[in-house]
Amino acid sequence: MQTNLKILRMQKNKTQLMVQMDTGIEQALLSKYERGLRIPPTETLMVLADYYGVSMDYIMCRTKNPKLNQ
Repeated sequence: MQTNLKILRMQKNKTQLMVQMDTGIEQALLSKYERGLRIPPTETLMVLADYYGVSMDYIMCRTKNPKLNQ
């Protein structure tokens, strides 16, 4: 999961701070999610999936298709 989150953020040319400002998810938590130190709760996964325009399954590495289940 952490790899997809970081890749998605980098593809949007966003810093963690920018994502925090856009989503309201704390930068410290975003960092932990990206490094695999914490797993985001379902509500956070929904926010991130909507923000990046991908499915929650893609973020969780359950599929390689970012649009699956959307």
